[in-house]
Amino acid sequence: MSADSPFAGLHNGAGALIVVDVQRSFADLAYLGDYGLDTAAEDAIAAAIRTTASLVDTARAAGVPVVWVELASDPNKLWGASNWLRGKGFDEPMGDDEPCVIGTPGADWYGVYPAAGEVRVQKRGYSGFQGTDLHAQLQALGVVWVIVAGLTTECCIAATATDAFQLDYPVLIPSDATAAYEVRVHENALEILGLTTAHIVSSDELVGFLPAPPAAPAASVSTGSAVSA
Repeated sequence: MSADSPFAGLHNGAGALIVVDVQRSFADLAYLGDYGLDTAAEDAIAAAIRTTASLVDTARAAGVPVVWVELASDPNKLWGASNWLRGKGFDEPMGDDEPCVIGTPGADWYGVYPAAGEVRVQKRGYSGFQGTDLHAQLQALGVVWVIVAGLTTECCIAATATDAFQLDYPVLIPSDATAAYEVRVHENALEILGLTTAHIVSSDELVGFLPAPPAAPAASVSTGSAVSA
């Protein structure tokens, strides 16, 4: 592997796939009417979900841990700065438009789903690491580097990838397994992340790098002699 490869120095069995926020509030077009998505953005969101699901299947088959990071908005734990940024009062209660409120359909995974036994981490903000045990969970799994996929590129992907990098995890971001609500925003976010935080790769490149699935055992062949009547 050449020194300028995005995978240089990485052992292909020491990574984890972190799937971020592919939940109804962020992924189901029925929930996104207020965001004003154009057709290109809608198509990009749908394609990113499909590609993320495919990467999950590949990671599982390869024995690579899949870790799920989900927003869990708690009406009893307001995020005042987020309220302020959206033009609300710091202590204003969560409205019906609040994304991923615990116990509501908006918090459900959409188009790609955790399997039994896989690590799930709930967060209150943008980063999967802020105020969670994600770092400890990765360390317990022996993870050295991470793939970050899901939604959305400029927000929770960027925050999670940046915190991972600052915790000394090399970060890979598959450009086709994440998206934003404007194609321009997605492209700009990837450009910045590629300068500061991660190697930007394609899902096909990742599939080629991850360990090959174990070979199926060969079928046994009977060698018994025929018995004449």
